[in-house]
Amino acid sequence: MDNLGSNYVKKVKNLCSDSWQLTRLFLRCSYSYLLFTLNPFLIHIFHFFNPFSTRILYFSSLSFAGFGILNALKPRTAALFAPKTLDLFFTSVSVATVSSMSTVEMEVFSNSQLLVITVLMFLGGEVFTSMVGLHFTHTYSKNITRWKSEGRVESVESGPTSPIPAEYSFDQIDLSIAEVLESGLTRFDSRHNVLNYSYYNNSNNTFLKYDSIKFLGYVVLGYLLVIQFLGLASVLLYLSVVESAGNVIRKKGIKTATFAVFTVVSTFASCGFLPTNENMIVFRENSGLMWILIPQILLGNTLFPSCLRFTIWVLGRKVKKAEAEFLMKNAAEVGYLHLLPGLHSVLVAATVVGFVLVGFLMFCSLEWDSAALGGLSGYRKVVGVLFQCVNARHTGETIVDLSTVAPAVLVFFVVMMYLPPYTSFLPIIKRDDDQQQNPEIIRNQKRKTSAENLVFSQLSYIVIFIILICITERKSLKDDPINFSVLNIIVEVVR
Repeated sequence: MDNLGSNYVKKVKNLCSDSWQLTRLFLRCSYSYLLFTLNPFLIHIFHFFNPFSTRILYFSSLSFAGFGILNALKPRTAALFAPKTLDLFFTSVSVATVSSMSTVEMEVFSNSQLLVITVLMFLGGEVFTSMVGLHFTHTYSKNITRWKSEGRVESVESGPTSPIPAEYSFDQIDLSIAEVLESGLTRFDSRHNVLNYSYYNNSNNTFLKYDSIKFLGYVVLGYLLVIQFLGLASVLLYLSVVESAGNVIRKKGIKTATFAVFTVVSTFASCGFLPTNENMIVFRENSGLMWILIPQILLGNTLFPSCLRFTIWVLGRKVKKAEAEFLMKNAAEVGYLHLLPGLHSVLVAATVVGFVLVGFLMFCSLEWDSAALGGLSGYRKVVGVLFQCVNARHTGETIVDLSTVAPAVLVFFVVMMYLPPYTSFLPIIKRDDDQQQNPEIIRNQKRKTSAENLVFSQLSYIVIFIILICITERKSLKDDPINFSVLNIIVEVVR
């Protein structure tokens, strides 16, 4: 009887083991099928629609998915207050598009909902979405390159889009063997003719461009993960060391890990949300936390192209030298929006520093002894003002109540929010080949460019005069807000 029982148990175990093996095999085959079936389908959709339609589809799907999950989870204040359906949908859209607008206080959401919002901010960030676009571009280029290497060319048009020069017609050349060399070149053996070296060079550039886009995708992925990991580790370390900051989180009932991940992802994505209702006002005395978040703000937004180019240059000195050199010299050909030419990236970085410096000096001169910075030491005021000015471009985190800030500073902040992230003060003017060969034209062009660099646009002069009037009339703006308001000043200046 015991033998029968033991045999029955062994058979059951064997059956379960076989079933698990079959299940694993089924899941693996299903994954492979979806990978090889859906990936080309998604790539076809990506290249069938224009970039605007693709982004609309991506953010719409992300917003509806986030809304569904947020609506399914219960908020922390479910017994007292539950957000309306429209408010949840608005929050989901705002988070997915990193617009940093909400009709619900952040402390209403539960820990699970905060994690969902974190994922939406991560997937909706500009760095991540641009990396996804690089993946599709890389895969599409990979397919095209593979087809060329295998010689599977259905039709060839003579012209600039043809992979083979026009003078080599297929009526004169009989392609018999297509062989891919280790160097990445495609060699065609012909009975009557052989393609010259220029075609080999073009093929090599095609392979190099594909490898460079692939390398760029890995660089952006590494940049995204490393910067946020360092920020996450720094925030967790700071909250564990500084009791005042940790006590704020614990009193509000927010988990430390959730706060750290939420804050770092939101700051890097330039969303501006924090799990607290008061944003960064409750941490106005924690200068160390501001120093940790300032690099996240800059590296994820205005300084991203400059730091990306520097990262490629550093990696090119150690690994992937050919790909890095191609990216450094052919930024426009790659077609990645955030990969700027060398001079442009330097000018963008200089412009970012200049704007922060101007805002810092204006804020300090007008608000140093105001109620907005009241109760802070000199060092904390400096760090707080710097944090506020860095956030003014696009992130939106704040340590002060903006309703108490001087109108001149608010006008400056509005202009900073209006400017695109990669604005450069000095324009870059390309010269034609004829101009490059004529020294006289080059000298005249330099004089003209230097003069244009010192001349602002009409809108810039309007903004400058509005800020100057707000500074000179700041007492009237405070004492008589009916007759003296920023709107009245704007109307008078523009009129």
